[in-house]
Amino acid sequence: MELKELMKSLGFTEYETKAYLALLREHPVTGYAVAKNSSVPRSKIYEVLNSLLDKGDIFISDGNPPLYRPLPVKEMIAKRKQAAETSLQDAERTLIKLEAAPTDAENIWNIKGRDAILRKVCECVSEAQTRIRLEVWAEDFPEIEAELKAAATRGVTVQIISYGAIEADFAEVWQHDDSERITEEYGARWIIFSGDDAQVVAGTVSLEEKNQAAWTKHPGLVMPITEVIVHDLYIAELLNAHRDTLEASFGKDLALLRKKFQMSPDFLAQFQG
Repeated sequence: MELKELMKSLGFTEYETKAYLALLREHPVTGYAVAKNSSVPRSKIYEVLNSLLDKGDIFISDGNPPLYRPLPVKEMIAKRKQAAETSLQDAERTLIKLEAAPTDAENIWNIKGRDAILRKVCECVSEAQTRIRLEVWAEDFPEIEAELKAAATRGVTVQIISYGAIEADFAEVWQHDDSERITEEYGARWIIFSGDDAQVVAGTVSLEEKNQAAWTKHPGLVMPITEVIVHDLYIAELLNAHRDTLEASFGKDLALLRKKFQMSPDFLAQFQG
């Protein structure tokens, strides 16, 4: 950005810019000297200097003639930062009063594209206050890891069912058995997120142009989708405690159960086509 435009962005007029820059180069000086050093017309110089005085960007000394000096650059910038922060805070307080109450409780929003889906998950993670439950593949975990870690740092419990190996010392992690075979069976990876038992994001993230997910706060969907994760947590805990007994009845990694309750070929075809 050119100096002229930069100073304009800080609230200086063209003549104010010339006068302030001249004072930065040489001070203290008289008003006559400021006019001479800045190319501001002498007929305008005291009007310009008085404007800068009113803004607090220069100082004037008692004396005859009076002398002028600039507010140091760091102080001038700090003053504008404080003013901008105050304005933003005032705007936030005022606009929040006008903002309509959220009406998302009964809406279901469609999200298309892997990047958009993972961004939405990160946004929801940042809003969580108490607990996050998540099913995610190791391939997709790095893109949401930072937000999850930040949530854990502020005291949110993070529980993860991982498809593939995930290292996350800030979370409770249960690795889902036979992740590679499940990926091959469906021809897709998915992500399921539940935040504070109040909102969910669920969808596919490995189907390129077919990737899509739903985000909702609808209680009729939040509960059953969250329960999907909860039941996988039950199974993970049961396998940790009784793997030999369960696999004796249902096969390694409970493969016989998966086969018994497998989704129909017609349904799977939409992912694999």
